[in-house]
Amino acid sequence: MTAAGIIFSNIHDATVPELTSRRTMASIPFGGRYRLIDFALSNMVNSGISKVGLITHYNYQSLLDHIGNGKDWDLARRTGGIKILPPFITAYDNATAGRLYSTRLEAIMGVMNFIDRCTEDVLVLSDCDVICNVDIASAMKLHEKRGADFTLITTTVDTAVQSLDSHAQLPVADETGRVIDMAEYNGEQGSVKVCADIWIVNRTYLKRVVSEAVAHGYKSFYKDVIMRNLAKDKIYAHEYDGFFARINSLESYFRCSMRLLDPVNRVNLFYRRNQPIFTKVRNSVPTRYTGDAKVSGSMIADGCIIEGTVENSILFRGVKVGKGTVVKNSILMQDTVTGDNVRLSSVITDKNVVIRDGRELCGCESMPFYIGKGVMV
Repeated sequence: MTAAGIIFSNIHDATVPELTSRRTMASIPFGGRYRLIDFALSNMVNSGISKVGLITHYNYQSLLDHIGNGKDWDLARRTGGIKILPPFITAYDNATAGRLYSTRLEAIMGVMNFIDRCTEDVLVLSDCDVICNVDIASAMKLHEKRGADFTLITTTVDTAVQSLDSHAQLPVADETGRVIDMAEYNGEQGSVKVCADIWIVNRTYLKRVVSEAVAHGYKSFYKDVIMRNLAKDKIYAHEYDGFFARINSLESYFRCSMRLLDPVNRVNLFYRRNQPIFTKVRNSVPTRYTGDAKVSGSMIADGCIIEGTVENSILFRGVKVGKGTVVKNSILMQDTVTGDNVRLSSVITDKNVVIRDGRELCGCESMPFYIGKGVMV
């Protein structure tokens, strides 16, 4: 069974406006050296997929800079490789509607030309707001064995660790794994089985159901494509039991990042079943620690200079921590510079932030203090 991939880069931008004002959800930095799209791309590449369509919307310059020609994911190819799919809008649409797609189904409608040119048997669709390391190859084998039309990747989350919003979909499957019902999350607490927003679908089947949706003026991918066809089509669930996180707010971004400080979570995400997470390679010098530096329970990328104290924090490439500075429970993105005798607690700094000497900034886990890109404090 051959497969191609489609990644939605902008669908959930509105959920984290602080981080997506100048970039897409797909290009949000995560884990010291990664972007969120790295997880969706790596899941596909590790499963043998060599043709990936990347649906864009707006604010995607940083995404293009990160992806380049795809060589870091072995997708720089003459045939296949990674294809940037900018939003398609006709002159008529632009004059009347004046907007681009707003739902996942509309995004698929806009790239039907790409889907028509694909010759692969199935398509793997993925959002960019989920962080996981899924063995899609095994899921595709089970998809073929079951003779399924559509397979949903599902996972079980603890709502005390991972917050869910009302858009989260909760599937109900029978003993064979066939989905018989689906509902939106209504605030249930404890362990909840949810869709991971990764799908495996037969290409010809997707073309048919999307054409039907267009004919009826439907808008919702879940309600109008999946739920309407539960009874008559073969729609199954495939359970994923590894590390899973969803970015649906600034608070969830902070909490998900802090979970990486647990070595067990790092192994389950980055080293699961010999499936690495690939990212853009940068040649940077090693991080330099001075004699007064103190670091504990933290993730430090290369190219940093540490002259102060760092505790339970994540530092991206090129960060400088000044003398006498204390950074606790914080996330400092690329090229952040702190002066001397600074105090940071539960702070998120975007790229190229400068914090001058003697500043003291403090947030909390449920409301981290965020400093925008390029700001000087």
